[in-house]
Amino acid sequence: MSLVYERVHDNLQRLDLRSIHEALDGHLERSQDKSFMDVLDALLADEVETRRVRAVETRMRTAGFPVAKTLDTYDFTFQPAIDRKAVEDLRALRWVHNAENILLLGPPGVGKSHLAIGLAVEAVRAGASAYYTTAASMVAQLKQATRRDGLEARLRRYVRPRVLVMDEIGYLPMDAEAAHLFFQVVTKRYEQGATIYTSNKAFSEWGEVLGGDAVLASAVLDRLLHHCTVLNIKGESYRLRNRRRLGAKAPENEGGR
Repeated sequence: MSLVYERVHDNLQRLDLRSIHEALDGHLERSQDKSFMDVLDALLADEVETRRVRAVETRMRTAGFPVAKTLDTYDFTFQPAIDRKAVEDLRALRWVHNAENILLLGPPGVGKSHLAIGLAVEAVRAGASAYYTTAASMVAQLKQATRRDGLEARLRRYVRPRVLVMDEIGYLPMDAEAAHLFFQVVTKRYEQGATIYTSNKAFSEWGEVLGGDAVLASAVLDRLLHHCTVLNIKGESYRLRNRRRLGAKAPENEGGR
């Protein structure tokens, strides 16, 4: 019996069935009234769940989210103008399956990045690969790759994931080269991958954002909006609200000064 026991544990390690290896003894101790199939079923379920959790953790690390944000922690009560039902519909992830876009528009601080990351996290949990970048960082990386004859390899970083979050479009203006690199990513992902864009600029301002090229901006928006859910967030900045709260508490905390 001891030889069989040792061989089973050895084979579980060789097969990298770590969860079963760790749980086997406990299941054997509790299995007097269970059939072999019941024990095997429980052990395999543990292994599948452990691998699922590890896979999600790996995809989360690869995605490079700057902060851990979820839809459950988004304060919808602070932004009552947002269409909460539309957000819940997006949670079903049909947009990922259909390689569609989401565009979140609004002034700084209203939670666009929070929603974008939260939706991408939902996709990661469901098994999709994801990657986060700001527009400024992306075009800077692509410019650098162009100088080193590595543009195609660098483009794959932004084209390959099933979900791409491209944050903060319009916060920094692009020159002509950057605008054309931006256009390449949009074009390569068009109907091939799901993309979440966030911007503080109205559509009429995208020509200024994209190197002053109204024709290029029109081509970008044509592809971006073809299969797209647009959410306009019109509300107060979370950061300004928190700053006011801190200001209101300061006199009390400082003894009335």
